[in-house]
Amino acid sequence: MNTSRRSGTTDELGPDEPGESGGSDLLAALLDGMDAALCAFDADGVVTHWNREAERILGWTAAEAVGRHGFAGWAVRSADAEEVHTRLMSAMHAPGRQVHEFALVTKDGGRILVRTQTAAVRGPEGKPAGVYCAFSEVHAQIDLERSIALSEALLEDASWGVVLVDADLRPAVVNAYAARTLGIRRTSALGRPLGELLAQGVEELEAALTHVLSEGAPPAPAEMWVSVRGPEGEKRRCWRSGFLRLASPLAEEPVPLGVGWLFQDVTEAKQGEQDAALLRFRTNQLHRAARAAAECENPAEAATVHLDFALAGFADHALIDRVAAVSSTADEGAPGPPRPPRLVRLAETPAGAPGPSLLTGAAGLPVRYEEGHPALQCVERAGTVRADAGSVSAERAGAWAAERQWPGDAVHGLCAVLRSRGRTLGVVTFLRGAARGRFERSDTAYAEDVAGRIAAALDLAEAARAGTDGGR
Repeated sequence: MNTSRRSGTTDELGPDEPGESGGSDLLAALLDGMDAALCAFDADGVVTHWNREAERILGWTAAEAVGRHGFAGWAVRSADAEEVHTRLMSAMHAPGRQVHEFALVTKDGGRILVRTQTAAVRGPEGKPAGVYCAFSEVHAQIDLERSIALSEALLEDASWGVVLVDADLRPAVVNAYAARTLGIRRTSALGRPLGELLAQGVEELEAALTHVLSEGAPPAPAEMWVSVRGPEGEKRRCWRSGFLRLASPLAEEPVPLGVGWLFQDVTEAKQGEQDAALLRFRTNQLHRAARAAAECENPAEAATVHLDFALAGFADHALIDRVAAVSSTADEGAPGPPRPPRLVRLAETPAGAPGPSLLTGAAGLPVRYEEGHPALQCVERAGTVRADAGSVSAERAGAWAAERQWPGDAVHGLCAVLRSRGRTLGVVTFLRGAARGRFERSDTAYAEDVAGRIAAALDLAEAARAGTDGGR
């Protein structure tokens, strides 16, 4: 039997047999390149193989280990030698692999706990010819098992989304939470561009992933607004996202494998924060408007003060139209269809440069609203009316606004009735351009609150004018 000290193996080939050099060199390279420590015993319990990882862990070189009978007297304590030898060699006659934990002795006299996997080595006729033993330090094995368990838990049971994105920015692994959030099956997202999963926000997400691939993980999570495609249309969501660059542990230099993207849907929390901030701002605006209006000598000017304070962050334009005449029958004393109310422009925000609203009702000329105009509907119903141009071109939106006698950039309108002491005094109209979203229910409540304050100021103006006329 020829013992190769360089490779740490016992070679069964004779020194002059063909293939000896190539076979032993290949076997030595394979053994020494393994991440796990490996040794082997023949049927008599003599060490036949010993790789470099085993030398690193225990300190014994291949020259010192190969040829010894078991671990007794050098790699285990004498008191443990018989038990360890019996458990190791029992794998020669047992099916499959066996897992054991032993306390081995290092060359410098220390002790180290290792976890071993042993299995039988079969000869040419299938009979047991020995045992091979792969072992590693217990803490390293536990770390590996813990890492694997963590990965499996993240990809199965985590209460936040986990998506592994490859270097081409395509999902490679998607966990259950992420699949539910994206509204897809876990396997249907694999290999698809992110643009097929998200309608909006994909550019920001891909920019973040590219940055992580080149520069590494950001220091803090980022909140990103996206629109997710779904069977019921697009849904706008806010995801608090963290990113980790994934690199291969087997390469000498870091090789990016992709990005680990972890996210949690915080849409409801963010909307709650935004709604609370908006409510605080609007409440402060109403308070400031009330204080400023109290200093106006003319109640009509107080109405424009309320209008100007309401515009901030709410609308781009505003109009106040007052009722000039109540509806009457076509011929007095004879039944007939009621005439629509006649509205007179009282105040409006200036066109062009921003500034305070202007009182324009001195001439008393009626506004040329066509039948079915939102302002007329608002007065007739004594309730709020919303109007929207929809998704049209800029040219068509301009025509839509011109038909309603509104500024040309208006695409969203909200008309709130002005009522005081059980009477309809007019209507206030708030208008938004294309840069703002349409009016929502919360906007309606705010507009109605402002309309109530404007109506009170106009009612006071009429009472003051009537008192002045009566005094004359």
